[in-house]
Amino acid sequence: MRRFLFVLVAVLLAWAAWALVSLPPASLHLPAPVARAGDAPVVRGVYHIHSRASDGTGTLADIAAAASRAGLSFVIVTDHGDAMRRPSLPAYLGGVLCLEGVEISTTDGHYAALGLPPPPYPLGGEARDVVEDVARLGGFGVAAHPDSSKKELRWEAWDTPFDGVEWFNADSQWRDEQRWRLLPTILQYPIRPTETVVSLFDRPVGVLREWDRLTSHRRVVGLAAADAHARMGLGGKADPYDEFVHINLPSYESVFRAFSSAVELDTPLSGNAVDDAGRILRAIRAGHVYSAFTGVAGPPWLAFAATSGGITAHQGDTLPLKDAARIEARANVPPGGTLWLLRNGEPVQKSAGGTLQWDGRLPGAYRLEARLDGAPGSPPLPWIVTNPIYVGIDPGSAAPPPLPAATASLTLSARTWRIEKAPVSAGTFVTSVGQGAPGHEFRFQLGAHETSPFVAMVTSEVGPLTDATRMAFRARASRPLRLSVQVRSVDGSVPRRWQRSVYLDTTPRDVTVVFADMREAGTAARVPLEPARIDALLFVFDTTNARPGDGGTVWIEGLRTER
Repeated sequence: MRRFLFVLVAVLLAWAAWALVSLPPASLHLPAPVARAGDAPVVRGVYHIHSRASDGTGTLADIAAAASRAGLSFVIVTDHGDAMRRPSLPAYLGGVLCLEGVEISTTDGHYAALGLPPPPYPLGGEARDVVEDVARLGGFGVAAHPDSSKKELRWEAWDTPFDGVEWFNADSQWRDEQRWRLLPTILQYPIRPTETVVSLFDRPVGVLREWDRLTSHRRVVGLAAADAHARMGLGGKADPYDEFVHINLPSYESVFRAFSSAVELDTPLSGNAVDDAGRILRAIRAGHVYSAFTGVAGPPWLAFAATSGGITAHQGDTLPLKDAARIEARANVPPGGTLWLLRNGEPVQKSAGGTLQWDGRLPGAYRLEARLDGAPGSPPLPWIVTNPIYVGIDPGSAAPPPLPAATASLTLSARTWRIEKAPVSAGTFVTSVGQGAPGHEFRFQLGAHETSPFVAMVTSEVGPLTDATRMAFRARASRPLRLSVQVRSVDGSVPRRWQRSVYLDTTPRDVTVVFADMREAGTAARVPLEPARIDALLFVFDTTNARPGDGGTVWIEGLRTER
C-alpha cells in the first residue's frame, strides 16, 4: 500500500509539474485601437452557441451575462431543431443583443440557419434539400463544423450552394486532440481558462483550403464558430453532450474570451433590438465580418480595403477591375506579427508590422490574415482572418447548370397504381385520362400515433424507366410540402430504393428528376442507380419533412421519361 501511495503521489506531482511547465502564456493585452475617420463601426460578438433549449447548460440570460463579462455586443444562439419552433424576437439582455438561429441535422452534416422564418414543414433530410429550403425562405445558411471528427456532424455536401461555412469551429478543435494532450489542461484551466481553451486550437488547413477554393468562383462567407455548450460529460460516452453527469466546462465566458466575430456596420447600433439584429445579419450575409482570437492578443483592430478605378471595396464586396487594384490593410499587430495577403488562398504579399500595401491586376478572391509569433497550434493558429474582397470576379451564386435538352421522351402511361402505407396512415388516388397522359390526384394522411408513418402511390408499370436517364412531370400540391420521388429495384432478394425530394406548393411547376442525382433512400449514400433494375416507381410522403398527422393532396400530370 505504501509503495502504491508513493507511486500515486509521484504520478500526481509529475502531472502537476507537466501542467505548470506547459502552462499556456497569458494573452497579450494591446492598447485600445484608435479608429480613423471613415473606418466602419465594428461590433464584436459570438456565433453558434447552444443553450438549455438543446444540449447546452445555460439559459439565454446566462449566455448574455457571460458575453457581457467578455466585452461582447451580441450573441447568436443556434440550438438544434427542425426550425419549426418560432425563435424569440431579438432582445437586449444586460446590454448584449441576443439573436436566435437554428442548427439543422441533415444526412450530410449540420446546417446552421440565421434569419429564418418558421417554415411550412420540418426541415431535414438531405443537405441539398435543407440548403434549398433555407434559401427559399430567405434565411442565411452556414455549413457547420466541416472538419469534425464525428461523421454525423461533419459537413460533406460541398457541392451544394450554401451561403457560408465555419472556417473554424471550437468543438471540432478539441475533438481531434489526443487524450494525453487534454490531461494537463485539467490543471491549467483553473489558472488560465481562456488561454487553456486557445491552447487546443490549430490552424484548420483543410477547411481553409476548401473555403479558398469555393471563394475563387462564388461568394461564401467564412465564420468562426464557438459551438459553445458549457458542458463536458464524465461518463465516457463518445459524445460529451449526451452525458447526464457532466461539468459546466469550458464555460461560456472562457470560450467567448477566446475568440469572436467582428462585424463591420454602416452606422453604430441604435439600441432597437429588432433593427440592430437585422443590420448585424445583413452585414454577416455581405461578408463584412472577420474573426479574431482575443485569447492570443486583444483587443484586435483591422481595416482592409481595395481600390480600382476610383471605386473602393471592403471585405465581402465585389470590386470591378478597372485598372490596377491597390489593396491596403492596417491592424494593431503586436511586435513580431505579420500581415499576409492571400489570393485564392495563395500568399501574394507579406508585411512585417501593422501595414500592408499591394498593387496588381490579377483577378481573384483576396483575404487577409494577421499571424503572430508564438501562436498556439500545429500548424499555428492565425490571429485575424478576414472575408475576401472579390477583385475582378463576379462571385454570383452557385446555381446549378441548366439541364441539357432531352434527345428522347416517352410518356409513362402507367394505368395500374396502388397505395402502400403504414398501418394507421391513409392514402387514396384518382387517375384521370384525357387527351394526353393520365393525371393523378394523390391524397395522403400520416398516422398521428405511428412510429414511422408513410403513404406511397406506387406503380410497377415502369418499362420506359429502365432505358432512361431521368423522369419529368408537372405537379402542384394543396400546401407547401416535400414529396419524395423514389424508384425501387431488386438486387437478388433485397429491395433497394433511390430517392430525390422535390418541393411543391399551390403553383404548378415542371419537375425533372435525374437518376444520377438520386440517393439511396434511408442512407442518402451516393450509390449509382442502374435504371435497368428498376421495378417500381413511388411517390412517397413521410416524416422526413412532415409530422405525424400531417396530410395533403398532390396533383401529377404529364409523367414521362427522358434521355
